[in-house]
Amino acid sequence: MTAEYRYPVEVLHLLVSPAHAYFGRAREGAADVPTTDAEQAELVTGKGIVGDRFFGKAAHMDAAVTLFAVEALESMADELGVGPLDPLLTRRNVVIRGAELAPLLGHEFVIESGKDSVRLKAGRAAHPCAWMDQVLAPGAHKAMRGRGGIRCQVISGGMLHRGPAVLVSTVPLEPASAGEATVLRPSRLP
Repeated sequence: MTAEYRYPVEVLHLLVSPAHAYFGRAREGAADVPTTDAEQAELVTGKGIVGDRFFGKAAHMDAAVTLFAVEALESMADELGVGPLDPLLTRRNVVIRGAELAPLLGHEFVIESGKDSVRLKAGRAAHPCAWMDQVLAPGAHKAMRGRGGIRCQVISGGMLHRGPAVLVSTVPLEPASAGEATVLRPSRLP
């Protein structure tokens, strides 16, 4: 039998955006696209978040949902000596508090939120783009490396809700390490 670890977390933000803001826009600046910080979001098995720019896109099926630990953003702000940074500017879909994310790479996990739950598989790290220096703060691109979150596939869909939740994992996590940069070594991957 596989061990099960349960971590109380808080879903702070659910970003849903039908268009890209940063892709291919170096000269024009970030695109002004509608973005919703939703109270709830519907995740569909194998497709992603309904209404989001990556929903149903073949190239992103294994990475349609991004999770990000707000503690990483808070640590970055401290290191860069800037005030609070807006987590929505990172363009990560699900911003949580209370869980280290890097150990989830290669593993399935569940987020229980409200009366619903979704099963995700963390496929790869969500690397920051150079835009972070412009939209967050100078130096944010480098500071975000190793703690930009994880890109996930939806294994079993459902609704995610903002507010208290539980992250259920088969691998142990260190919630106190949620804000630390992680260098991923092959030994950490399954």
